[in-house]
Amino acid sequence: MKTYLLKREQNIPISLDEAWDFFSSPLNLAKITPNDMKFVVTSDYTADTKMYAGMIITYKISPLLGIKMDWMTEITHVDDKKYFVDEQRFGPYALWHHQHHFKAIEDGVHMTDLLHYAIPYGPIGRFANAVFVKGKVEGIFDYRTKAIEGLFGVYK
Repeated sequence: MKTYLLKREQNIPISLDEAWDFFSSPLNLAKITPNDMKFVVTSDYTADTKMYAGMIITYKISPLLGIKMDWMTEITHVDDKKYFVDEQRFGPYALWHHQHHFKAIEDGVHMTDLLHYAIPYGPIGRFANAVFVKGKVEGIFDYRTKAIEGLFGVYK
């Protein structure tokens, strides 16, 4: 199985506490996901719910051609105000392992995303990644960068 790595880094002009509070709430993910994905958290969580190791989060998404899919991730690791990891348990990928790292910097937070993913179906999956999946994943993270800037401002 061929795996792919996407790494993104962003400085955000908020405190580490503010960043952790926002990103560790499952319901906030919809605020930084492109609207065309029709992303909805279906787990019964409230705005006060914070991530913890073992947490299962379910979603409805429409990643391609408006086709609705179920997706389930588990928060497998959490180190308060340092990092958390979500892994797909059910969904469109053969592998989805997403690390979210946070580090306080002068006047803000440095956030690093490390995403390892794989597409099922061998050579067909590799072709699909080359033709559209890689671009779609990159587009989601491009959108996320802009959405975070819209919510918190641009780091200077």
